[in-house]
Amino acid sequence: MRALGVDDPKVAVVAIDCHRGHLDPMVATMPASREVAERLTEANRLFFESCRALSIPVIHLVTRYRDEAEISMNPFWRMRADDPDATRKNVMRHNLYGSPGTTIMPGLLKVGDSVIDTKKRYDCFVGTDLEFRLKSLGVNTIFMTGINTNSCVLATAIAANVRDYSVVVIEDCVDTMDTRDHHDAALLCLRTAFGVTMVAKEAVAAARQWQQGGHQNGDAA
Repeated sequence: MRALGVDDPKVAVVAIDCHRGHLDPMVATMPASREVAERLTEANRLFFESCRALSIPVIHLVTRYRDEAEISMNPFWRMRADDPDATRKNVMRHNLYGSPGTTIMPGLLKVGDSVIDTKKRYDCFVGTDLEFRLKSLGVNTIFMTGINTNSCVLATAIAANVRDYSVVVIEDCVDTMDTRDHHDAALLCLRTAFGVTMVAKEAVAAARQWQQGGHQNGDAA
């Protein structure tokens, strides 16, 4: 427990953008490769089930925009929209209200989970009520999953760190639509300055040990 910097871990899963806009090649506007999408969806499904069995809350963050204007305020994204080779070239039509990409991948959302679908930037805390949800659950430790390791996961891990949460990135439950080098570089940055990484089995075993040692997680809501 000292390795996480907290004496009494109270854990929630923060699952970032596990929606069809990245992970369903039939409708995705910013698709991961089919191999990455299938592996990541299944890895998250299994991890969520294990966490729910330990009464660890699962919070889904979903990107959703009212219109292109909300996207185009970002100057870097405007530049990407003009680059036909960029992985983010479809940013101006990514996850608009009513599009199928805004729905969470089948099998990942269960009754009792929380959904926050007001995410509009890489940092999941910006413009959302994520911190209110975490505080209401008494959370001090985040198990972070999702896509992309080198953008939304990295930005949210940094934001959580500076808000004094203990951050655990579940490295076999995160991935990217960019390259393996981008993924690995992001994990290196995370381990160096912002949190720790564990594979799913290690995280579940650690959570179980905390509970058996008397460090019970709060009830899921």
